[in-house]
Amino acid sequence: MKLKITQTKSTIACLRKQIATIEALGLHKIGQTVIKQDNPATRGMIFRVKHMVKVEEIED
Repeated sequence: MKLKITQTKSTIACLRKQIATIEALGLHKIGQTVIKQDNPATRGMIFRVKHMVKVEEIED
C-alpha cells in the first residue's frame, strides 16, 4: 500500500523539526503531492506534521 501526501499549510512560523520533516517527505510548496510507501518511518513523519498535510491511502 502507498500513501498520497499533500501539503495543505505553510511552514512559516513552524518549528525547525517540522520544516525538516516536511522537506524529508519531499514537499516544498502548498498543494504539492508526493507518493510514499506505507511504513512506520513514513507514518512517524506524517504524525509529526499531521496538522499540515492531508493523507490518502492508495492501492498498488
